[in-house]
Amino acid sequence: MILKTGEGVVLVDVVTPEVRSKMMSGIRGRDTKPEMIVRRYLHRAGLRFRLHDRSLPSVPDLVFSQFRVVVFVHGCYWHRHKACKYATTPVSNREFWLKKICGNVERDKRNIERLTACGWRVIIIWECGLRGNEATAKLKWLPDSIRLGNKPVIEWPKNGAT
Repeated sequence: MILKTGEGVVLVDVVTPEVRSKMMSGIRGRDTKPEMIVRRYLHRAGLRFRLHDRSLPSVPDLVFSQFRVVVFVHGCYWHRHKACKYATTPVSNREFWLKKICGNVERDKRNIERLTACGWRVIIIWECGLRGNEATAKLKWLPDSIRLGNKPVIEWPKNGAT
């Protein structure tokens, strides 16, 4: 199937819409590769955490109760990372995807507000920052930010800085 973007670029989708739909529905929300990179790094750094704690106002990927810190590992596509080349909008079924992704972004904002209002610090790690061979080297700042940080919200990398 040939898809045209607004910029005049033609993309060829090599699978049928039915196969693409099945592929998209199979994308996991937990234990993703970026999340596992962060979890392994923090565990090696000596930090212990809970996963997907449903007792909080949202369900963060990692919870550090001792430090009142939660960590979300967001996919750039699904959570619309600002100015990131991976935060694209599909051409097919565009209205559906815009509604879905905008809903994710609004929910993320509400969740951050609820968590900070309850005294939690929030760290958002974007998947684009974890790409490449040196992903864990880029996370050296994270353990100290969890243990000693004082900012209510940290977002890394900012604005698609990949």
